[in-house]
This record gives sequence, C-alpha cells and structure tokens, in this order.
Amino acid sequence: MEGGVRGSIWEERGPNRQTAKPQEEREGRREGGRIRKRRALRERERDLAASSRRAGTSYRTMKLWFGFYSLLILLLLGAVWAQRARPRPRPRPTRRPPPPRPEPKEPTDFPPPILGPPSIFPDCPRECFCPSSYPNALYCESRNIRQIPIIPSRTHYLYLQNNYIDEVTAEPFKNATELKWINLDNNRIRRVERQVFEKLPNLLFLYMERNNLKEVPNDLPSSLEQLRLSHNQITKIPIGVFNKMEQLALLDLHHNKLSDSDLGKNIFRGLRNLVQLNLAHNILRKMPSNVPSNIYQLFLDKNNIEEIPTDYFKDFHNLAFIRLSYNQLSDKGVPKKVFNVSTLLDLHLAHNRLSTVPFFNTHLEQLYLNNNDIEAINGTEICPLPVMLMNQYDDHILPKLRYLRLDGNHLSPPVPMDIIMCFRHLRSIVI
Repeated sequence: MEGGVRGSIWEERGPNRQTAKPQEEREGRREGGRIRKRRALRERERDLAASSRRAGTSYRTMKLWFGFYSLLILLLLGAVWAQRARPRPRPRPTRRPPPPRPEPKEPTDFPPPILGPPSIFPDCPRECFCPSSYPNALYCESRNIRQIPIIPSRTHYLYLQNNYIDEVTAEPFKNATELKWINLDNNRIRRVERQVFEKLPNLLFLYMERNNLKEVPNDLPSSLEQLRLSHNQITKIPIGVFNKMEQLALLDLHHNKLSDSDLGKNIFRGLRNLVQLNLAHNILRKMPSNVPSNIYQLFLDKNNIEEIPTDYFKDFHNLAFIRLSYNQLSDKGVPKKVFNVSTLLDLHLAHNRLSTVPFFNTHLEQLYLNNNDIEAINGTEICPLPVMLMNQYDDHILPKLRYLRLDGNHLSPPVPMDIIMCFRHLRSIVI
C-alpha cells in the first residue's frame, strides 16, 4: 500500500519534475546570461575605468614630458645664444667740431650789436654799459660793435675790446678829452685817422693788440705812458713818431713783422723814460740800434739775431732783464764779456747755438742756458771771482747766482764741484 502510494506519488511527480526541469534550466540559463552580461558590463566598466586611468596617466605623463622637453629646449637655446659671438656695438660717430666761422667781410655778415641795459646817464650809448657806481667808465666790450659810438665827455676809462671795429675816426672822441685809458684789443682795426689820439691830452694807456695794423699810429699824445701794439701786422714805424713821447714807459711791439730796415737809426729817440721795450717775435737779424740807455727790460726773443756787438750794453746803466732766447746766437756772435753788466739780474739765452757759457757779472741771479750745444762747464772759467779765494770774500761780494738752467745740452750729472764752490748762493741747478 505504501508502495503503491509512493509509486503513485512518484508517478504523479515524475512528469512535473520533468516539465519543471527544462524551465529551471532555461531560467538558469537566462539568469546566467544576465549574470554574464552584468559581469561583462562590470568588466567593461572596469576596463573603461582602467583605460581612462591609463589615458589620464598617459596624458599627465605626456604633459610632464612635453614640459620637460620644452624647458630643455629653452635651456639649450639659451646656451647656444650665449655662446654665439655677439656683434660688437658700433662706435658712435664722433661729432666733428663745427667749422670756424668765416671772418666777416661785409657789414651784413656781422652779428647784430648787443644793446646794453638801461642807464641813468642820458649820454650813455645804447651799445654800452654805464654803471652808476663807476660814472667815469664806459663798458662797450664784446657787443659786436662795428663803429665806435660817441664817447661821453665824462669818460675816463673806455673799454672797446672784442668787437668788429675796423677803423678809428676822430668824430667819436670829439668831446672825450678826459680819456685816460682806451682798450681796443682784439678788433679788426686797419686804419687810424690822423690826430685822433693827439687831441686826448690826458691819455695814459692805449691798448690796440690783436688787430690788423700795418704801421704804428701817428700823432700819439705826449702824455702816453703805455703803448701796446702786439699781434698786429706792423712793418713800419713812421719817422719821429716817438720823438715827443718822453713819458712813455712801456712800448710793446712783439709778434709783428718788423725787420732791421724797419727800425731806423733814431727811431727810439725821445723815449727818455722807457722802462720796457718788447720787440720779441719779429724778424730781426741784428740788435736794434739806439735803444734808450735808461731801459730796464729788453725783450728780443724769437727773432733771427746772430750776433751782438762787443760794446752793445756798455752804456746801459739800469738794464736788469735781457731776453734773447730762440735766436741764432753762437759763440762766434757773442763776445766773451758782453753780458758783464753790473745791473743785470735775469739773462735768457735758451734755444740758441752756444757751446760755452758766456761770462757774466757777480750780480746776476738767474741764468737760462737750456737747449744749446754746451758739452762741458768749467766753474773756474765762468766764476766771476777766483774759486780758490772764495773763503776770503765777504758774503755780499760773492756771486749772487741763484738759479741756473742747463738742461737740453750735452751735459750729465754730477755738478762740478768748482761750480758749487763758486756760486754759494745757488738754490737750484737743472742739468
């Protein structure tokens, strides 16, 4: 019974189980497919995430490498640029000085006159300055003036230097009879009208340096004390021009074109009080004749003088300074005792052709013999007194030489002992 029942149950269940089994298998297969799909989906998501991570990592890596290579390239370029030979900077072109302005030829070429400030004096020329603190002075210098203005009668001191004046006429000085000082330096003066300065009885100083004068102005006043005419083109001194100038103390004619023939025999007659005569830088070949014997200073340097007459300085009783440098003097043209002048203090004989030291007086204090042809110096020969008896003389009798210049010759140290023994007052010697 039990067996039958069980068999019936089995038999009843048998077909159901057989029917349920394929369904389960199908559902299992479906479930497995879904599971596989989900797994595949998850795996794909993982793969995508991994790929994304790998891509991000690669991008970052690539970005880092790109930055590294860029920096490396920049560094290499900088190193290469630094090693390149840099072109030297071109020197800036030096500015040439502007060409000198040509000398004015016509009045239109001159710059306009510079007017002075207003003045309290109604007679003050517009081109000049009349300070109230100096009512007797008229300042007209450096104002591009071409003609001398009318000079007020109150003027004692007239300054007209550094202008373009080419002529001195009488009209401007018509009422200026009180003038004592006239400065006309550095103009273009070629001509001086006759008797212009003769009508100025109080004139003491006349300066006309650096002009274009070709002769000494005529009719100069007898009151004149200083006449300065250097740096002109003077080749002529009118006869008798100095005859009445007894007060003249200084005559400066240096740097002109005076020759021996231009200095007449009596050209300096009348200059009884002359102190200084300056004839340097001319074309003289001989010593000027009839120089006033009372002169103190005689300047003849930078000429072509070759010889000095034996007794040339015999009658000069006040002569203290002689300048004969830059000439053509040789032993043959210089007498041995020509400079034995008791009043002589300063003697310049540099840049000549002397081979021996000329004899000089005990009163000489400065002697310039540099740049000659001297090969030896003997103190016994040039000493004005016997060297061996020096200790027997009083100090005021000993030679007064203090400065001796011998450089530029054929000498070498040491200084000979007899020079030291003779010239006890010597303070400086240059060899």
